[in-house]
Order: sequence, then C-alpha cells, then structure tokens
Amino acid sequence: MPVNDRSVERKVLLGHKIRRFREDLSLKQSEMAEQLEISPSYLNLIEHNQRPVTVQLLFRLGQAFDIDLKEFAEDDDARLYAALREVFGDPLFGERPVREADVRAVAEAGPTAAEAVLRLYKSYRELREDSQILAEQVANRDTPVGTGGPVFPVEEVRDYLQSESNHFPEIEASAEALWTEAELDQTDVFGGLGRYLQDVHGIAVRVLPADVMPETTRRFDFHRCRVLLSELLAPATRSFQLAVQVALYTRRDLLDRHVERADLSSPEVERLCRLSLANYLAACVMMPYGRFLDAAKALRYDIEILQRRFGASFEQVCHRLTTLGRPGARGVPFFFIRVDNAGNVSKRLSGGGFHFARFGGTCPRWIVHDAFRMPAQIRTQVAAMPDGSRFFTIARTVDLIESRTWEQPPQYAVGLGCDIRDAGQLVYADGLDLGNERAATPIGVACRVCERLDCRQRAHPPLNYRLKIDENVRRSTPFTFAPA
Repeated sequence: MPVNDRSVERKVLLGHKIRRFREDLSLKQSEMAEQLEISPSYLNLIEHNQRPVTVQLLFRLGQAFDIDLKEFAEDDDARLYAALREVFGDPLFGERPVREADVRAVAEAGPTAAEAVLRLYKSYRELREDSQILAEQVANRDTPVGTGGPVFPVEEVRDYLQSESNHFPEIEASAEALWTEAELDQTDVFGGLGRYLQDVHGIAVRVLPADVMPETTRRFDFHRCRVLLSELLAPATRSFQLAVQVALYTRRDLLDRHVERADLSSPEVERLCRLSLANYLAACVMMPYGRFLDAAKALRYDIEILQRRFGASFEQVCHRLTTLGRPGARGVPFFFIRVDNAGNVSKRLSGGGFHFARFGGTCPRWIVHDAFRMPAQIRTQVAAMPDGSRFFTIARTVDLIESRTWEQPPQYAVGLGCDIRDAGQLVYADGLDLGNERAATPIGVACRVCERLDCRQRAHPPLNYRLKIDENVRRSTPFTFAPA
C-alpha cells in the first residue's frame, strides 16, 4: 500500500468510521484492539475522536482486515454534511436553526440517519412542488384539477450512481469479457461490434440517411433483427450508440440485476437507470479500464489526446474519467457537470471532495458557464469555496449535437474538476501558481446555500437571511441581507 496517499495524510480523525467498521464486523473493542496491537482503552479514545489515527495504525488496520486504505479514508462524510447543511438551511428551520456542529455530528456519527433525513427532505420537496401545482390549477379554472407533480426520475438515478461512486466492477468486468468475445480492436471498435452482432447474434447494423431517420439517431428493429443508426452521428457517437445497443441486447441480465438492487421507485425510473448503466458499459467498451487508466496517467489527463487515441468524444472521455475508482488502480477523483447555455444542469456527479447542490443550480462565477464565450477551447480555473477548500476545474463546450443544417443544435458545456491537491497531475495546470490562494476565484455551491453575502452575481438570497432594503443607499452588490 502506498505511503504517500493524500487522503490518508489529510484524514486523521476517523474514529466514527472505525467504530462503524468494527460494529459491521460484530467485533468487540477488545477483539479489534488485539488485532491492531493496541489497548482497548486507546481504541475507545480513537473511536470517540479523542485521539488521531496515525498512518502506522491505518496500515495495521489495512493489513489485519484487508481493506483499501484510500477508500476507507475517503471523506464520504463530507458529502452527507454538505447535503444536510443545505437541507437544514431551508427556511422551514428558520425559527430554530440547526447548529453547524449538530449537522456535522449527524453526518459523522449517524450516516444512515443522515441518508434518511435526505430522503425525507426530498419527499417534502416533491410534495411542496405538488401543492404549488395544485394551487395553480385550482386558480386556473380552465385547467383540470390534479397534482401531476414531478417524481424526479433523473435525480433518483443520479443518487444511485452517486451512491456507487459511479463505479460498477461487474459491468467493468463484463465489458472486458466482451472485448474477448467480440475480438475487438482499438482501431475499429465500431466495425468489431458490428461483426460481433452479425456473426454471433444474427443482427445486422445499418447506417441510414437522415431523411429516413429524421428524428431518431438509434433504433433496434426487433422484427428484422437490425440496429439502425443515423448518418448524422459523428464517428465517436456512432460507436457509442452501437455499444449501448450491444449492452442492452447481450448484457440485459447483468443490467437488470443492478437495477433490481437499486430498489427504485417506479418502472419509469428503472428504465432510465437501465439505460444509464448501458451507457456506462458502452463507455467501458470504448475505453477499457486498464488501457484507459494507463494512458490517462501517462498523458497527464490530456483529454484531447485521449479522445483521438480511443475514438471518443470530449464529453465521453470526461465522463469516463469519473469512473476510475477500482481499488488498487484508481485515477484522480474527478467531479463532472454538463450545463446548457441557459445554465440548466443535465448531468452532474460529485467527487474529489466537491459537492453539488442537490436541489438547485450552480454558481455563475464558475468557469463552466464562461465556456460558451470561447467554443471548443479549454478554459481553466482555480476556485475557492466559502469553507476555504480549493478546486481545479477545466471547462469546454462539447461538440455540437447532430442536426440538420437549418436546425439550431443544442449547446452544452462540460466541467471536469478535482481537489487542488491533485491538480498537479493534470497537464492543464502546468504554469499555474496553484499555491496562490489569493488568485483563486471565490465561488459557491449555489446562491441559496452560499455564504458570500458580498457576491455581485447573486441571483437569490441565501437561506436563513432576510432581504434588507435601504432606499437611500445603492451598493455594488444587488442585495444586502440580515440574519433571519
């Protein structure tokens, strides 16, 4: 096990994790203490965070119980803390605000309870949305009365992917097996998949003119056993969509097992989750784990070279980089987001210590929104959060979605980022003064949960603050606030 792991260095108060781990194994303190060669009283102090966990003790823990130290030391409590802080910042708790120390204590000592609180809050939000829709419908006599409120299937699938850290070992292994079955070649993945479908499953692949498939990019013709693809698809997207269809047809049982384990709320959400996992498998086929990780490290995460080497799009490579969580063979922990030119978030995945707002948008100061000003060019930013943590982000517009000449194609930009400690591993950070904290751009998670009261780009007041209006004073910031 490496001794220079940054997660181990910065995470020394792990008592709550050790206690939960011991309880999961049904071990007494004396039993675990014996295996760690320490006294039960010392272990008791560690579990109550009254003594730090030394690196040497962590290594003993890893040797005695065969666990991955980096995974054990990862700050998963920070995700819960960030989400709980957003929940308890709701005006619902304005009269009796919850202390920061209490929020952190729940996240650290009661992760199961914390997840339950998040589920309850999500249900509350959905019910509130339903009541608002119902009130509008009652006010509008021409509209039939009924809730019809959103059930947020996309958010439910996102939560499932996030709970698995966007890494699925069984699917990775299945994709590697498919390489052997289909005798694929990195130089022609599309052709190899087409031959595999034809020779093994009797399914033909046809690329059809745009006027034959005017609104469809991929369709499986069950009756005639054909996969139909639009000629408008770029080569990388064509390979990806064919790999998705291969996953849905040949790995259906595997996908269904994962969907069943996810315990989702409706058939609609299950179908969306199955498709998301098929997309995951398709990315694994185009960018096999071992080869892709080795190339990413050797190229210092140069996305544009990775694109060309693996015949993938910029967005596909960025998304694949977030999945490299195999124990013993991990990449840089990245977070990922995709937004349109109006700022709407269509994809997001927390990682590397960065946590998105679960119930809102993003900060307008973030570089991902500036990417539309210089299309197809990579922008970089060192961003500082209100708590002092800093992150390195790159952003770029994605290739235009396939469309006809007279149509306005959708426009998207993606952001990929990591903790500032890992930024030196990226070629995009060369020449930047990463240690200069004053050069970092101050951003927040989202306006409603951001503590920066002096922000000139604030669109909404922060939670637990009331608007303060002085008719005789005009300040540089759009609003001033006072504690609620």
